[in-house]
Amino acid sequence: MQSLDQAASQEVPGVTLPSSVSAEQVMSRVSRRLLGFLFLLFMFSFLDRINIGFAGAAMSRDLGLSAAAFGLANTVFYAVYIACGIPSNLMLERIGARRWIAVLVVAWGIASTCTMFARDETSLYVLRMLVGITEAGFLPGMLLYISRWFPSEYRSRANALFMIAMPVTATLGSIVSGFLLELNGTFGLHGWQWLFMVEGLPCVVLGMIAWYRLDDSPERARWLSTEEKQVLAALMARDREVATRNGGGVASGRWLTAGTMRLALIYFCMVTSMGMVNIWGPQMIAGFSAGAGNVVTGFLVAVPQVVTVFAMLWLGSHSDRLRERRWHTFAPLAIGAVGWLAAAFLHSPALQLLGISLASAGAFGAMTVFWAFADQNLSSSAKVVGIAFINAFGNAATIVSSLMVGILKDHTQSFVSGICYAAVLLAIGAVLVIRGAHVRRATLNA
Repeated sequence: MQSLDQAASQEVPGVTLPSSVSAEQVMSRVSRRLLGFLFLLFMFSFLDRINIGFAGAAMSRDLGLSAAAFGLANTVFYAVYIACGIPSNLMLERIGARRWIAVLVVAWGIASTCTMFARDETSLYVLRMLVGITEAGFLPGMLLYISRWFPSEYRSRANALFMIAMPVTATLGSIVSGFLLELNGTFGLHGWQWLFMVEGLPCVVLGMIAWYRLDDSPERARWLSTEEKQVLAALMARDREVATRNGGGVASGRWLTAGTMRLALIYFCMVTSMGMVNIWGPQMIAGFSAGAGNVVTGFLVAVPQVVTVFAMLWLGSHSDRLRERRWHTFAPLAIGAVGWLAAAFLHSPALQLLGISLASAGAFGAMTVFWAFADQNLSSSAKVVGIAFINAFGNAATIVSSLMVGILKDHTQSFVSGICYAAVLLAIGAVLVIRGAHVRRATLNA
């Protein structure tokens, strides 16, 4: 197996690589410049998306919401999130990542903070709709952005370091939110109102920083030397050659193909479990840890997220090292399905927590590798819409699961039916990975 520097040094038409700069040096510099800040942005994006789950029990009690009404609030969020994803990516392409991402960050921070002013079902639905509109373009925009800065040899690790913001945020968010909920009554505000205010306002500052820190493309990065830009351009050109040989077809602008639909279906199956963990997970854990206070429950909710962080980092690194994507996606999906079944049918709280941890690690871990090869099945021109479509279609799962699990919970007074639904979809996703022609071993070398 070739080293990454050897792979990068292969001849690329029209590009001469300077011998004074290695691919590892260039990518190390790019990673240090971008990934830490993108991670921070995603932390607050994800926190403002899921903090309603932490506030759910107290908010439902204070506003008189049923489980179905609470689920509908999440359904409304994801409905507009899905509808606005593709237009947002097209806008990013039109005016540039730096300006568009900065505007989105400020806008969702304001919208999320305003959730503290919800007074009933209707006002909550309107406010969650505004949060969904402003957050819709961030993740697909960042996936497109990362694909233009990180060659395929480095992309799974870059995705892992970026996307661990989700479990890290859920871990820290559950703990911080537990303390914020204890502020109930301070200055006449409910605990959940403190939660939305404290977790939303920092985004306004981060959006202003993004305006000055991000660059639209490597060519415009003043912090890269000419030689470093040449190395990065060569690596990206080599990716396009490999995509052409493997059937990616950079000459084609089509994005809605059978392969794209298969990828979208796989992502749908993953997101079902990701949404279950983030939206309903805190209430599931609170249910089998009855009697624990907000702070203790917050620490228990953090356990699956800690397991997930390590799983994502290991899978991303191991997949890049072996240059294999298919089985690194299948295995965590299968393990996640088993985890859900354990959470549903075992009666020990410790084993139920272990089951939820396996389900979370499986779904999020598979996603880390999934995005490393999904964009390789789209042409350069089709990525703008294709990535947003896969993300939008996958997130439709959250609409379905939020509403379905809420209704099932109201009728059965149990999460077992909803958990079984998530387990079945993870199993279907695993089967689609194995049978999918587009989900295959990534051939990174010529």
